[in-house]
Amino acid sequence: MAMGADGVIRVSGTRVTLDVILAAFREGATAEEIAQEYPPVPLADVYHLIGYALRHSAEVVEYLLRRQGESQAVREQNESRWRPDGLRQRSLAR
Repeated sequence: MAMGADGVIRVSGTRVTLDVILAAFREGATAEEIAQEYPPVPLADVYHLIGYALRHSAEVVEYLLRRQGESQAVREQNESRWRPDGLRQRSLAR
């Protein structure tokens, strides 16, 4: 795994994020199912990521909370720029 310049941890050589792998695991997917769902990620890497998360849970939780906060901030920023109120009416008016 590697952290990009944007601060996001991805599986080395892929665009798949640690967040995605761990979310699937938390939802009950097995390592094999995760590897099938994300073909660029080898099964061995899925096991490695899960093991890393279990061994370094405090650091991983901190990372995931930071990512969640960043995601929420981007969502709020986008919603403030492009208000969803009346979107259907504006689209139909075009």
